[in-house]
Amino acid sequence: MKVTYYGHSCVLVEAGGRRLLFDPFISGNELARHIDLNAVPADYLLLSHGHADHVADAVAIARRTGATALANFEVTQWLARQGVAKVHPMNHGGTAQLDCGRVKFVPAIHSSSLPDGAYGGNPGGFVVEAADGAFYFSGDTALTMDMKLIGEATRLRFAALCLGDNFTMGVEDAVIAADFIRCDQILGIHYDTFPPIQIDHAAAIQKFHARGKQLRLLGIGESGDF
Repeated sequence: MKVTYYGHSCVLVEAGGRRLLFDPFISGNELARHIDLNAVPADYLLLSHGHADHVADAVAIARRTGATALANFEVTQWLARQGVAKVHPMNHGGTAQLDCGRVKFVPAIHSSSLPDGAYGGNPGGFVVEAADGAFYFSGDTALTMDMKLIGEATRLRFAALCLGDNFTMGVEDAVIAADFIRCDQILGIHYDTFPPIQIDHAAAIQKFHARGKQLRLLGIGESGDF
């Protein structure tokens, strides 16, 4: 699978012949100022929760691309009120069968409100099962025992895990999360964007390596095969 990192938690995964864009926060991210928002593709938008640093560019991208947005019920209703034509509401434990594969909305421990202060529903993550493999996108979350259920149910090709600490789990808990989900290929997300979530890259990579896992920290705009 080809994965492109657009900074913070914004990841584009090409899976099942489609382009799945997660948590688009580009225009407001100073570290991603070299990214042309109008060139970012999407067939589907998958939004883990309603915070601005995860949905800031969702409406603009959905309007331009015609992408279908998947998120919890409250976030999709908010998107519809902003003029997004195609939404698919979900909730914890539910699955959606798309033309690129099966998507399950799984629990996350965090908070959620929308940019205008509206209630953002329950945050979550996504497990995507496509013909070319399965992967997990954690969204913003603490370490949770529920992650063990993902590892028991799905053989993952890779997982995108939040690392930045302070607002989410940090590196040490992310290493444990990788054990829980039984995944050795990890893409780091939700780090460095703001001072409270800056990490030591070399130290983080070493902590995963010590547990027999590979942590990849892609540069913003960089693509890699997973």
